[in-house]
Amino acid sequence: MKLVTTIGEMRDTARDLRSKRATIGLVPTMGFLHEGHLSLIRLAKQHADKVITSIFVNPTQFGPKEDFSRYPRDLKRDTQLAESSGNDFLFVPTTEDVYPSGYHTYVAVEELTTVLEGKSRPTHFRGVTTVVAKLLNVTMPHLAVFGQKDAQQVAVIRKMVQDLNIDVEIVVAPIVREPDGLAMSSRNVYLSPSERTESLVLYQSLQHARDLVLHGERRSSAVMEGMTNIICTAPSAAIDYISVADPETLREISILKEGSNSLVSLAVRVGTTRLIDNILLTIP
Repeated sequence: MKLVTTIGEMRDTARDLRSKRATIGLVPTMGFLHEGHLSLIRLAKQHADKVITSIFVNPTQFGPKEDFSRYPRDLKRDTQLAESSGNDFLFVPTTEDVYPSGYHTYVAVEELTTVLEGKSRPTHFRGVTTVVAKLLNVTMPHLAVFGQKDAQQVAVIRKMVQDLNIDVEIVVAPIVREPDGLAMSSRNVYLSPSERTESLVLYQSLQHARDLVLHGERRSSAVMEGMTNIICTAPSAAIDYISVADPETLREISILKEGSNSLVSLAVRVGTTRLIDNILLTIP
């Protein structure tokens, strides 16, 4: 595996791969890799000849009171994990290279970014779409792999790619969970032992939502009420949002219709750690 640290070298590498007709897969990450990230690399390897994994803790997607400065970082460990998963190039640019002095250009997807995560984190997705657009431009991939755990991000990136006519396929990988159901996240390391136990209410509430729907419940309000009751059993849990929405438009659904798809998602603070999770439901 080769480590690339500058945009110029990465662009030259991508051009060389393209000239050799190699299929390029991109896996954008913020590092501190876990099994969820590694599953993305392995999935990209199934579809591409060469896989580029980027590691960049993107300052523009963090709000002023969020955890940018203490976001976990461990490049040595990440390098070993990425290589062991079959990654070919590790792209680790500096903040100064990505956002040089005088930088003033941003990519914004409207409407989709005003709900759910965007409602409580109003500048978040502008940072996400900007850095992903730059990564796609620099690495020139044929496909880019994202995780279903960030379901709204997937919808926003797909919309950006469609609207800007970016020639790349967006591949979505399923959520990777711990044995007890907690969705893998770099932020899980912030949880204390007791908070780690309480955090299981997220997955339990999603499973309860699935059970309600499979047993005939079609009112989103009833589904969300059932989820709320489970989450409230955890003393340190505070609900940011619970949503039942269309997976593509993210518009809220009041009545679940037979044969339709819905995204059940939530954000919950357990102690001081903000966690997100979701499931996709096909209504029988």
